[in-house]
Amino acid sequence: MNKVTVLGSLNVDTSFRIKSFPQPGETVQVKEKSNAAGGKGANQAVAAAREGAQTAFIGQIGNDSAGKFMLDSLEADHIDGTYVSQNESVGTGTANIMLDEAGQNCILVYGGANQALTDRDVQKAEPIIKNSDFIVAQFETPQAAAITAFKIAKANGVTTVLNPAPAPAKAIDPALLQLTDIIVPNELESASITGIKITDEASMIQTAAQFQKMGVPNLIITVGDKGAFYSTEAGHDLIPAYKVKAVDTTAAGDTFIGAFVSQIAPDFSNIVSAIKFAEHASSLTVQRLGAQPSIPKLEEVLVAEKESAS
Repeated sequence: MNKVTVLGSLNVDTSFRIKSFPQPGETVQVKEKSNAAGGKGANQAVAAAREGAQTAFIGQIGNDSAGKFMLDSLEADHIDGTYVSQNESVGTGTANIMLDEAGQNCILVYGGANQALTDRDVQKAEPIIKNSDFIVAQFETPQAAAITAFKIAKANGVTTVLNPAPAPAKAIDPALLQLTDIIVPNELESASITGIKITDEASMIQTAAQFQKMGVPNLIITVGDKGAFYSTEAGHDLIPAYKVKAVDTTAAGDTFIGAFVSQIAPDFSNIVSAIKFAEHASSLTVQRLGAQPSIPKLEEVLVAEKESAS
């Protein structure tokens, strides 16, 4: 069983089902409204936990009912929330999600307490980081917090996983990349970091070389319904996605990350099987509504793997 710590965001998601996204100045009717636990970090932690990893979380909430809701949601999935701190002056993060009939989404995020996470908060979590096999970070919390966490991890032989999402508005701190063992962007995030547009396998190989120059030795690029490309010292390949009818792509990428770290070996020797497992998990997520409510459990993924093999 992998021991995974996730440093990241905790958001209460409010989802609105609509026919199509509004144009500027247009008012559209909402067919359905729902609330659920979310945030990229929390989603990834839930995915890791549901796929069998021993999971802990580092993050921050406000002193409000939304924060209690998020803590309760972590506990429900047996995620250690010891190092989720409480901010007395800033509210818990929120996300408003518009979901159209084609299953695509548009998301407005209020960072709130997520963006107030400090180095000191992370330093307090050193015991749980040191006891992990993997630590995962994204960009819904400050890069400085991720650097602190990754420094602790590297000093203790813990594998660092960076999901550079959402795509950074400014350049990634080079120090963070140099502390990253494997980076997992989607094709748009990858292009925003390297300047290389993902169009074919050659551009993916070129991207891997660019990330290596930046200090990141291993790469996975998720390319939607095309699958996932990986590059390590042992080689590279594009692993095709499993074809399903998507009804809601919310949390698909987060499910992939969490499922992947629940299965991957620290030396990445089983990267192909771990990616295929993560793709199965994501294929189940997109067939359901919501963020965390859509993330499958281990038994469901194993059934999906068995069915695809038969």
